[in-house]
Amino acid sequence: MSSEAAKGQEAMKISDYPAAVKHYTAALKTLQSPVWLIQRSIALHRTGEYALSLEDADNALLASIGRQKRELIATSQFRRGVALHGLGRYGDARLCFLWCNKRNDKEKGLTMWMAKVKLDYEKAGGESAECNQTTVKEVPDMVEEAKKEKETTEKKTTAASVTPAAQTPTPKEKVRTEWYQSAATVTIEIFAKGVPKESAEVQIEESSLDVSFPIGAGSSYDYSLTPLFSKIDAAKSTFRITPHKIEIVLHKSHPGLKWSALEGTELAPSTAESESSSKVPAELLASKPTETAPVYPTSSRNGPKNWDKVIDDGAEESEGIDDFFKKLYGSADPDTKRAMMKSYQESGGTSLSTDWKDVKSKTFEISPPEGMEAKKWNS
Repeated sequence: MSSEAAKGQEAMKISDYPAAVKHYTAALKTLQSPVWLIQRSIALHRTGEYALSLEDADNALLASIGRQKRELIATSQFRRGVALHGLGRYGDARLCFLWCNKRNDKEKGLTMWMAKVKLDYEKAGGESAECNQTTVKEVPDMVEEAKKEKETTEKKTTAASVTPAAQTPTPKEKVRTEWYQSAATVTIEIFAKGVPKESAEVQIEESSLDVSFPIGAGSSYDYSLTPLFSKIDAAKSTFRITPHKIEIVLHKSHPGLKWSALEGTELAPSTAESESSSKVPAELLASKPTETAPVYPTSSRNGPKNWDKVIDDGAEESEGIDDFFKKLYGSADPDTKRAMMKSYQESGGTSLSTDWKDVKSKTFEISPPEGMEAKKWNS
């Protein structure tokens, strides 16, 4: 109920009829309710405004007929009769009460008013009296406020015919999906009515698809494919939301590849990873073949001889202590070389030092290994 109508109702309870008229008038600016018209008709009658009371009763009757409200039609006829009685039109009042009785013989106050109008009718002189003549129609001509109400209704009807009605959202358990593919694309359709475009979320990634939208109060529908059967071109992929479904078109990264399902079993590598791996030369990815020496026929019981191994073994045996010192000396810096030469020469080959700071001020003595004796050779 309108707040103004509620105030009007409270004013009626305390018999403040002018206030009731004021509040119902404000309420009727928003809606031509037959109930509010009837209430204002009552308030106007009790303030002595019989003509205005009749006008409201007529409008209430027209509004009630439009809504096919039988009880309100009867009440409106009753209020017409009461207003007409106030105007001294007893013949018309009598007819309105009869029409009310035909619709609802239990209308509150009807019996009393029918008796009252009968008495006044007879007092006025019966059928011959001018005030008892009948000119009223069972359905009144449309009065000004009723015309406005009709025009407003027609405008709303026209607007409704132009603007499509809001779709009732599909229940969550009845949402269904279908998909099909071509050589270049995969199309997914989610059949759900009334999906709000402003609230729906569709995220298309290279290897995944996520869809979410509200469906009913406090609930949402979620659809996820992770990973997809194969990589897609997310930049080219599109979606659109219609009143009946969400249509998603995924562009394949590998046109011509037939998808056997929407989801794969392993996450497809990203494009960056694929490009990185494609830059590695194939010859480096392949294992290097082992080079082997030719094998020659032999009558040996032990099979063919591996001459490469024989050569390698001989080389290892020939590398003695002298070769080690040569390598050490060759890679040393000048101070290390001086230290090695001084310590080796002064000790007669029995000592070797690489620390020049220690060697430069030190004299080395010949120190043969235990069990051996140093001898000087004559030149």
